[in-house]
Amino acid sequence: MTTTVSVIEQHPLFRQALAGVIDEVPELVRGPLTGSVDEFLAYRAPHGVVVLDTQLPGRGGAGAVLAVAEAGYRPLVLSTQATRTDVQAALAAGARGFLTKSADVPEIAAALRQVASGGQYVSPTLAARLLHAPAPVPAPRTVLTERERQVLALLAHGERDVDIARALTISVRTVRSHLDRIREKTGQRRRSELTRLAIGEGLVHHQGHTAA
Repeated sequence: MTTTVSVIEQHPLFRQALAGVIDEVPELVRGPLTGSVDEFLAYRAPHGVVVLDTQLPGRGGAGAVLAVAEAGYRPLVLSTQATRTDVQAALAAGARGFLTKSADVPEIAAALRQVASGGQYVSPTLAARLLHAPAPVPAPRTVLTERERQVLALLAHGERDVDIARALTISVRTVRSHLDRIREKTGQRRRSELTRLAIGEGLVHHQGHTAA
């Protein structure tokens, strides 16, 4: 039984390199090779594994992972951004695996097989880093206004500031003011950190899928 593997990666040369890895694994079938989440979702590709970077135009970071996972695919992140926060945010958003772009071809192929078979894969280097890094001090549940929670939820879904403004019928300046207050209240600065916060606050509910 074969599994479709698609790629979301903004750099054409890296997309083609990943296509070559997919083609070398007999039980995998190559799906669309795209440069953004929106472009990929427009294909309505067969459900399977999606290899994606988190530095993408439009929807990026954990928001990109969440959009792919909620569409019924199994995300495998392959990124240069691999801090503890990046990895945890991606996994919380539904990633089935995480690799850095320094991974060699055999490791990428092994990760693809593992995720395609329904498992999970985190590179040993990253796993060791997560295991031995000091755990963050748990923070009390954040007190956010209803509007701040709406803004945070939309951000977690990968929406840009202008899209959030349009959805809530407010100005972009107001959106950024809300985001500044959220950052002041939570201490979370990056969009990936805010996405992880939204998931932890119960503002985003990832639904698991069992698509083949």
